Amino acid sequence: MLTVHGCSILGLIVLLSGPAMAQQGQGPEGISSAIASPATTEPPNTAVPMDKRLPGDHWTVEARDEISGAVSTVTNLVTEVTPTDVSVRVNTVLPDKTIGESLATFDLSWNPIRSGPWQYFPYDGNIGVQLPLALNKSWTYQFSAVNGTSGITWKWSGTSRVVAQETVRTKAGTFETFKIETSSSSSNFKDPTWTEELVAQTWYAPAIAHWVKRSWMLRDNGRLRTNLTIEIIEFGRKVVK
Repeated sequence: MLTVHGCSILGLIVLLSGPAMAQQGQGPEGISSAIASPATTEPPNTAVPMDKRLPGDHWTVEARDEISGAVSTVTNLVTEVTPTDVSVRVNTVLPDKTIGESLATFDLSWNPIRSGPWQYFPYDGNIGVQLPLALNKSWTYQFSAVNGTSGITWKWSGTSRVVAQETVRTKAGTFETFKIETSSSSSNFKDPTWTEELVAQTWYAPAIAHWVKRSWMLRDNGRLRTNLTIEIIEFGRKVVK
């Protein structure tokens, strides 16, 4: 499997395609329109309350490698919700049709706790979107990403700021969004001379309590390694009959 100095490309896509919700203990708000097969979700354009995450909630994104043009598809399905966390089954189809499945765990504010071999400390506020959003709002974060298999640890710190309000059109629909710019850096605990720099943009739609588009550029020691654009193409809620 391709790696980014201990972090697999698959793992990177999983983290990027996961939901970015409120930090500071705030939960999802707003509604979601299901854009998928009527056999598994509400009919298109039907408003479904999404004030609480439930098993069967799902979203699918396309991740485009802007360097090669290759496209991966990632589907996230909520499998279990407890009083403290949310479990998500992640199915990824890579450009060579390789299919990967993993389990990711988030807290109730959608900060990642675990994704495959990776664990995140502290998980209560390590990455995501802080609600309510407003133009020029900013926040900072610090966390460690620890690979339980290899023992590699990356220490991250960064800043995010809301820079604009924009209308974004995707395959899943058209959304009014807050555009958030993020800049962060990290170092390998075992080799502090090796650094990574991240520049990201997130378009977050309050109406569905989820981001609808992201761009992600990662540099190793100043040299471009990863350039991804990720857009939501489907989302919805399991129909309970």
